Amino acid sequence: MKICLYGAGSNQIKSKYLDESYKLGEEIAKRGHSLVFGGGSTGVMGAVSKGVIDNNGKVLGIAPEWMEEYEGMCKDCDEFIYTKSMDERKSLFLKHSDAFIIAPGGIGTLDEFFEIIVLRKLHRHDKKIIVFNMFGYYDPMFEMIDFMIDEGFMKEEIDKNTFKIADTIEKVFKLLEKE
Repeated sequence: MKICLYGAGSNQIKSKYLDESYKLGEEIAKRGHSLVFGGGSTGVMGAVSKGVIDNNGKVLGIAPEWMEEYEGMCKDCDEFIYTKSMDERKSLFLKHSDAFIIAPGGIGTLDEFFEIIVLRKLHRHDKKIIVFNMFGYYDPMFEMIDFMIDEGFMKEEIDKNTFKIADTIEKVFKLLEKE
């Protein structure tokens, strides 16, 4: 399975997130899956890709040519696709992936997450989306989503079923690999 990871590229993240992200990458490789990601060498993205690479897994990086101005790019990818824009990047994530894991991240990760769930809701794809809620990182966002449902801005039966939530690596793969 080609798994697209959305996650932070920041190099100012607490080590517990980096350590758990590396373990996620290890597990991706050990289970015979490959990684599709934003190509960054730092933060959650960098830790996951390093875990995959260190365990002989396959890695595809996708990023705009100008992204190196903001973060380092992973030099050890099996393949790297340079794009002209973030929109092209996100389109290629969808094209080259079978499933998505949303790991902790910032505003860019939220942009990618909300776009991919909207596209699923609108039947543009039927790929699994797993939010890896390590250390309860996304709990405040889930509270906001519950509030939006309570206020009538979202439909629980539609919107909450577009993605699944896992708080451990084991649960991530249980959700990804079940038929």
